[in-house]
Amino acid sequence: MIAPTLPGLTPDTTTEPTPAAAAPPAPGSRAARLALPMSRQVLKEMAAEYGVCLRPVTLRRTDLHTGQTEVIDLPCGTTREDKCSPCAKRARRLRQTQIREGWHRTDEPNPTDANPATDAQRELILLRAHLEFARDEAQRSAQFDQVPGIDQAIAEVEEAIAAEGMRGQVAPPHDDDSDSGRRKRSTKRRQDAPDLPRKKVEPRTVGKVYTAPDGTQHRPSMWLSLTLDSYGRVLPDGTPVDPGSYDYRRAAWDAVHFARLLDRFWQNLRRCVGWNVQYAGCVEPQRRLAPHAHFAIRGTIPRALLRQVAAATYHQVWWPPADELMYSLDRLPVWDNDADAWVDPDTREPLTTWADALDLLDADPDATPVHVVRFGRQVHAEGVTPGTVHADRTIGYITKYITKSAADCHKAETDRQRDHLDRLWHQLRITPCNERCANWLLYGIQPKKAHGRLQAGRCKGKVHQRATLGIGGRRILVSRDWSGKTLADHRADARAWVRKLLGVSTGADDADPVDQDDAPAYAWELARPDDPDIPPLQHRLLRALSQRAQWKAALLAARDRAATTDTNAPSVPPPAEPEE
Repeated sequence: MIAPTLPGLTPDTTTEPTPAAAAPPAPGSRAARLALPMSRQVLKEMAAEYGVCLRPVTLRRTDLHTGQTEVIDLPCGTTREDKCSPCAKRARRLRQTQIREGWHRTDEPNPTDANPATDAQRELILLRAHLEFARDEAQRSAQFDQVPGIDQAIAEVEEAIAAEGMRGQVAPPHDDDSDSGRRKRSTKRRQDAPDLPRKKVEPRTVGKVYTAPDGTQHRPSMWLSLTLDSYGRVLPDGTPVDPGSYDYRRAAWDAVHFARLLDRFWQNLRRCVGWNVQYAGCVEPQRRLAPHAHFAIRGTIPRALLRQVAAATYHQVWWPPADELMYSLDRLPVWDNDADAWVDPDTREPLTTWADALDLLDADPDATPVHVVRFGRQVHAEGVTPGTVHADRTIGYITKYITKSAADCHKAETDRQRDHLDRLWHQLRITPCNERCANWLLYGIQPKKAHGRLQAGRCKGKVHQRATLGIGGRRILVSRDWSGKTLADHRADARAWVRKLLGVSTGADDADPVDQDDAPAYAWELARPDDPDIPPLQHRLLRALSQRAQWKAALLAARDRAATTDTNAPSVPPPAEPEE
C-alpha cells in the first residue's frame, strides 16, 4: 500500500524503513542446535582443504616374512570433482604441469635410442622365425593337423618375448581375421572439399625460432580452438531459437564421431606443414552442448593455414543407411532362438545381417556415406609467449572443465535448457555408436556379432549416457611426443622435488645395496569396510588430516629455509602436488 503524500511534498524514497534484524534463536532450542556446524562436515571440508582423499581405497598389506599385517589407505585417484574433489584437483594440477612442460620446449622430447637386444632376446626372435617357417611348410604340404600345435607354440614364444623385456608383437596373430574381412574404401578426396598441400613429415617437433630487431631470440607457441558446425540458431543461453528446426540428429552423429574428426585434422595438419606437430588439449561441450576442443600447440603455424586445414578436414562414416527408424522403442525386433537371429515381431522374418548390409552398400555404385562430419567456420588461433601471464591463463582455460562430466560443464538452470538437453539425449539414445551397437536393431539391421542380450535404446556405450553428451572417447588429448613423459613420470618428479627439498634420501644412493633375499615381500588384498581391523572412515580421515597438516608444515618450513639460505635446494614451485 502506497502512503499518501501531502500537497506540495514529494514522496521520500530514500528513507525506507530497514527490516529488523532477526532475533537469535533461544539457547537450547532446535533452531539454535541446527545453526551449529556439523562436526563431520567440518572434517570433510578441512580434509578437502588439505588435499586428503575423501573416499580412500583401503588395502591390507601382509609381510610374507614376518606375517605382520598393515592397513593402508590409498587415494581413489578419480578425475571427477563430484566424486572426490581433492583427487580431481590433484589430477587437474598434474595435467597442467604436463601441458606446461611440453608446450614451449626448446629441445626434442624423443626418448634415447633403444638398448641393443640381448642374446636371449635374439634367440627368441630366431625361434619365432623357425616356428613361422614350420607353420608355412605345414600349410603348403596340407598337414593342417599340425597347425594348431604350431600356433600354440607361437603364442608361448610371444609371451616369452614380452617377458624378456621387448616391446610390441613380432607379427600379428594368425587367428586375427579382422584384416582379412576389412572392406576397402576409396581414399580419393571428396569433390566438395578443398585440396591440401602434402609434404613429407619430418621428425622435428620443436617450433621455429624468431629473432627480434634487437637481436633477442624467442620461440613462441600457439593455442587453438576447433568447433563443430551450426545446427540452427541458438539464444545466448545455448538453447535453439526454434527447437523444431534444430538438427538434433546431425548434432548427435557429429558428437559421436568428433574424436575421429580431430584425428584426421592433426594428420592433415602435419602433412601440410611438413613437421610433427605436437598438441595437448581438452574436449568439452559448448553452451549449446556441441563438443569443441582447445589445444596448446608447440611452435607456430599461420592462422590462414589452420583455417584452411580445418575447412578441408572431414570424416566419412561408411555404415548402412540409418536415416529413418524402422522400429520404435515400444515396438522392437525379437530374438529367435531357433534361427539364432533377430526377427521382425510381425512377419518373423530375420533382419538384414551386418555383413549383408555392407555387401549391399559395396554393390551400389551411387552409395554415399551415411554421415560426414566437418568443422564449423569458427576457428580461433592465437600466439602465446612462454613465461607470460597469458600462458598460465591459457593453461587454466584449457583445463577448466576436465574435472567435470560433460553434462555438468554448463548447468541447466531453466526449463528451456533442460528440454534442450533432453532432446539431444533422446537422439543420442537411438544413434548407433559402433558396428556392434544394439541401436542398429531400430533400423532393421542386426549389428555385428549380434546376440540375444542386446537391448535397443539401452546400449552400454559411453556416448549414450546423459553425462557424456555423446563425447565417448578420452576428453584429455595429448600427443605422443609432447613432454616425453607419462603421468607416472610427472608424479615421480613431484615426489623427487619434495624429497630433495626436505632432504629425504630416496634410497638410490645408499652404499650397501639391499640383498634380494632379505628384501621384504608383501601380499596385497582389498580390504572390506566391514572387516574388524578396518577403523571407521572418520578415524582414517582424522589420521590422514593430521599427517597432511604435518607434511605441509614441514614443506613450508623447508621452503622458507631454502629462500633465506643459499643452498642447493630448489626454490621453484613443485611441478605438481605429490600424492600420499
